[in-house]
Amino acid sequence: MNIHAAPQLTPAETALVDAFGERLSLLPGDGAVSVKRDNAIEQIKAGLPTRRIESWHYTDLRRLLTSVSAFDETAKAKALAPLVKGSPVFALLNGTSSDRTESVEGVSMQRVADKLTDGSLAPSLDPLGFDDAVGALNAAFVADGYFVDIADGVALETPIELQNVHAGGQTHIRLPVRVGAGARVTIVERQTGTGPAFVSAVSNIVVGEGAELTWLIVQEQPDTTTYLGQFNAWIGKDAKLTVFVMNAGGKLVRQEINVATKGEGSTFTLRGVNLLAGDTHTDVTMVLDHAVPHTASTEVIRNVVTGRARGVFQGRINVHQYAQKTDAKMACNTLLLSDDGEFSTKPELEIFADDVVCGHGATVTEIDRNHLFYLMARGIEEKTARGLLVKAFVAEVIEELEDEAIVEALEAILDEWFASHG
Repeated sequence: MNIHAAPQLTPAETALVDAFGERLSLLPGDGAVSVKRDNAIEQIKAGLPTRRIESWHYTDLRRLLTSVSAFDETAKAKALAPLVKGSPVFALLNGTSSDRTESVEGVSMQRVADKLTDGSLAPSLDPLGFDDAVGALNAAFVADGYFVDIADGVALETPIELQNVHAGGQTHIRLPVRVGAGARVTIVERQTGTGPAFVSAVSNIVVGEGAELTWLIVQEQPDTTTYLGQFNAWIGKDAKLTVFVMNAGGKLVRQEINVATKGEGSTFTLRGVNLLAGDTHTDVTMVLDHAVPHTASTEVIRNVVTGRARGVFQGRINVHQYAQKTDAKMACNTLLLSDDGEFSTKPELEIFADDVVCGHGATVTEIDRNHLFYLMARGIEEKTARGLLVKAFVAEVIEELEDEAIVEALEAILDEWFASHG
């Protein structure tokens, strides 16, 4: 008889299990939610994922997560000014939603704490699989968030901004969103804070038939924060989903993007910018399922790496046998600004249909010395010249966004980052 002993918990795993025992009675939820939480923490007790698990091969969470911040009930976070002036802001401050929210015509907002209490959110708390550490951690500890319901046919001229702001400690939120048929909307998700923290956020998005959704994830965590994010979306018939991700902070970051095309004629676009500096680790992992015929997708990721930073992009595209006439393209381009920086790219295509157009590519380069010399020869100092070249490398994907105010705001973040790390 072979007896397999459970692995000895690491200090971080022990801290999570102990915190769950202390917090469970304080977390909202009915009996069904409590069962989901218990199942989720059992998954954590079995051990955080290591590089032996393929989806975590470049981010050994068990090794990299060396400590976990304790919950801090005294922390007081403050909402930020919106990324785009005039945008309605719905803030989660240290993981708690506000009863005082702005009114947006055609948009219904509910507190996730209420939906946990009545049990209606229980079915969505199941992790996506045995390797879904982000979903399991969030399911165990989630306390609040916003459920956003956008009515059919609504067209919003101004983005809605969802802010998750902490002042240290632990924060775990969910953002379930339904975009009604024919709606046109932009949502900005801000992830930021101050002080050491352990943060998880899960967004579950349903994009209705013929709808168009642009979703921006702007992550500017301090370099003492671990941030684990997950974005899950299901796209309906003739619907369009555009996701833009900007990572410009965080000590240990994992941003997962899971998308499924559920209706014919649906389109998915992913654009990403990773600004990596210091001794940080940032992982963007995408899984895209083309499940029906006549769907299209494009993914372009641009990375700037300096210092001893390490970055990862894993992109997997699954084309199901039924998904004929799929058009899918993926590219990852990296600019290395230091000899000690690293970036790992793992593109994957799994195709079971025979009438498709699919491809992927990846490049790694340094700043072109001829371009740098050209600018410096015209009186531009080296740091400024390098900044211009970096901005040109990244701005190409930022400028694909149609909203000029959003483009200006993202370019301002880029300028601020390079002023600190250039």
